[in-house]
Amino acid sequence: MSARFGHGLVIGKFYPPHAGHHFLIRAAADACELVTVVVMAADLESVPLADRVAWVAEAWADEPHVRVTGMVDNLPVDYDSDEVWAAQVQLMRVGLAQAPPAGPVTAVFSSEPYGVELARRFGAAAVVLDRGRETFPVSGTAVRADPAGYWTELEPPVRAWFARRVVVLGAESTGTTTLSRDLAAALRARGGPHAATGWVAEYGRELTAAKLAVARATAGPGEPVPTVFDLAWDDADFELVCRRQNGAEERAARAGGPVLVCDTDALATTVWQERYRGAVTEPVRQLAAGIPPRALYLLTTDEGVPFHDDGLRDGEHLRPWMTGRFREVLAAGRTPWLELSGDRQERLRAALGAVDRMLAEGMRMAAPPG
Repeated sequence: MSARFGHGLVIGKFYPPHAGHHFLIRAAADACELVTVVVMAADLESVPLADRVAWVAEAWADEPHVRVTGMVDNLPVDYDSDEVWAAQVQLMRVGLAQAPPAGPVTAVFSSEPYGVELARRFGAAAVVLDRGRETFPVSGTAVRADPAGYWTELEPPVRAWFARRVVVLGAESTGTTTLSRDLAAALRARGGPHAATGWVAEYGRELTAAKLAVARATAGPGEPVPTVFDLAWDDADFELVCRRQNGAEERAARAGGPVLVCDTDALATTVWQERYRGAVTEPVRQLAAGIPPRALYLLTTDEGVPFHDDGLRDGEHLRPWMTGRFREVLAAGRTPWLELSGDRQERLRAALGAVDRMLAEGMRMAAPPG
């Protein structure tokens, strides 16, 4: 489509951005020489303005004539008040001014009833699309109420924000990997959006295997073959584990379903650093503090679980201490957690029950004003 307008405007809360929003932006991008998207978010809302702006900008990063900006909008909503209209439009003009000069708005793209009046106040053409939500039957209200039900309508970074992150942690050889794999597989078997349930492996185990391989490759002639007991761990190793674990988790959250199952996380790494180094360093503490919110922790107990030496484990005697330390750390936090015992099937049933209760409770997002 050849450009019919010079400067198109798309206004919205994008709480959160979804396929309907991107339909508007796409229509504007195809019909305008330049498009400005102004994201407007109230402080009381659950998704920060900066996140919404970043999500929309990422989706349109390959379209240089589409620019995205944002404004905090704590003004009242009253479509019958000329005073409120004037204040809202003025705020939108401030948002427009944050982007490079582009000339006057010549078209306003909207799917809301207020779009015609908004265009009039800008002296622009009103392009109204999909008011009945027939092309894209989705809305921000619907997504907030049921993210899983509209999963395919969300872009990867938005999915990552909404993904309910369930972390399985525990001492060595207590079944964390087995349970986390079983839980992810059981969720995938449910189909629908859960068919894409992601699983994040434990990077610390991967690093242990790599360090052991390097130690064996560099052992001198006649020296004993190194074992896991010969490996040295320093604080930088635990910083690396946190960074790698966090990165793998974010990639999986973007690509996965409404629940993401993680075999350990950066919080668990703080306990492992205590175990090997005696204390948690500030860089590791900060990396653990910066992880996205968890929906649920599942702790696998060592009690009644035989120790299996697979060549990468060295702490059978420390398992009771680690289990106790995990209990302390989880009890001090605000995330719900459950300690699991019993055989493999009992643990899985308990874990699935906890996940189902979590999903039934929803995310409890704040409603927008107005």
